[in-house]
Amino acid sequence: MAMNAATLYQGTKINTASPAELTLMLYEGAIKFCNIALLGFETNDYEKVNNNIIKVQNIITEFRATLDFKYETAKDFDLIYGYIADLLLQANVKKDSEKLTQALNQIRDMRDLWKEVMKRNHMYVR
Repeated sequence: MAMNAATLYQGTKINTASPAELTLMLYEGAIKFCNIALLGFETNDYEKVNNNIIKVQNIITEFRATLDFKYETAKDFDLIYGYIADLLLQANVKKDSEKLTQALNQIRDMRDLWKEVMKRNHMYVR
């Protein structure tokens, strides 16, 4: 029963979110999956590492696919996302938790930047 309520709430939250809020949710999801992958490194659960890094890679790929290059800043974002994607690939292939931590820090920085943009543009209040 509680699981159904949580699922319903999450679905409603996503369906009613603005594009800016959805972007923030994706950043938060990427951070969550990085943290789960880091836990996998701690327990040598490389299936958990792999599965969660792939989830983060999918989010970064989505961010890159939705960039609008008519804006100059899109090139900068693409470079950052490319760097993060490379770190994630290295982390997964080489089983390198330090590379994953570097990617996580970059994603956190991007999330914090996005929160600031949202605040300055009155897109959300927390």
